[in-house]
Amino acid sequence: MPRYEFRCRTCGDTFELSRPMAESSAPAACPAGHDDTVKLLSTVSVGGAASAAAPAPRPDGGGGGGCCGGGCCG
Repeated sequence: MPRYEFRCRTCGDTFELSRPMAESSAPAACPAGHDDTVKLLSTVSVGGAASAAAPAPRPDGGGGGGCCGGGCCG
């Protein structure tokens, strides 16, 4: 079940609640009993291996091998 983070505007307390997604936007009272709360925007962490970035494209330097792209072998 997803966890949602809330902050109480009255006392400033931050707390989490587990609730079904269908109730994600329902009001929540803080643990101290205050009703003026706001749901915080949370980041989502997805498990798995990080993908490596594609190698940067090589600039077109002409030539084709050897030292310095072939410019000094001539």
